[in-house]
Amino acid sequence: MYHDKHVFFDLDRTLWDFELNSQKALQILHNETKLLLHIPSFEKFHKSYLKQNKLLWQKYSLGKLSKEELRYERFRATLRHFEIVDEKLTRQLGDGYVDLSPQQTALIPLAQEVLQDLGDMGFKMHIITNGFKEVQHIKLKYSNLHHHFQVVLCSEEVGFNKPHPTIFLHALKLAKASPENSLMVGDDYRADILGSIRAGMQAVWYQRDASNKSKFEHKINCLSSLPLLAAKLLG
Repeated sequence: MYHDKHVFFDLDRTLWDFELNSQKALQILHNETKLLLHIPSFEKFHKSYLKQNKLLWQKYSLGKLSKEELRYERFRATLRHFEIVDEKLTRQLGDGYVDLSPQQTALIPLAQEVLQDLGDMGFKMHIITNGFKEVQHIKLKYSNLHHHFQVVLCSEEVGFNKPHPTIFLHALKLAKASPENSLMVGDDYRADILGSIRAGMQAVWYQRDASNKSKFEHKINCLSSLPLLAAKLLG
């Protein structure tokens, strides 16, 4: 049972192109709600949203903000930046984004091909994500990724976000995997890499930006490098 080799993936920004899919959803909402009547351009709206969303996600990750608060406050704060106070519009944007965003299907380059290769090589594959449960499964379904994975674990099901070791240990237990035979792949150094290493796993840091000068040993900037590296690390 514990002789299988397991690769655990983060989802957003590691397999599913979060930035591109988010932008597509926001563009649709910007058009549907006629925000151009109040905000000079989509670009200005998008830039402000990204700033607010990043700040609020940091609070959520630290347990200082609930999921419900995050859903609406990122849009409430964005509208406030443009001196718009409209709770109905805030709710429309918050609910619309959660509906539309996970239905977008852009993937990180070569994601499907690499997952197929890993499966053909005999690796068991799983997801560990801090994303919301109700949207992460929709993302996997619409982008046709779901069939690759045996365990999909969202942090809210455990009560701890990555990098807390509890979520990694719980995922290992669900997958019937040992830390020594398991590898975590993710884009967030603190959440994915440090978190999994503290749980006794090996880790590969996916950094799409090839200019990153970090000296972390197992770093890739294209998913195509992963199968050979996984085979090397897990024997």
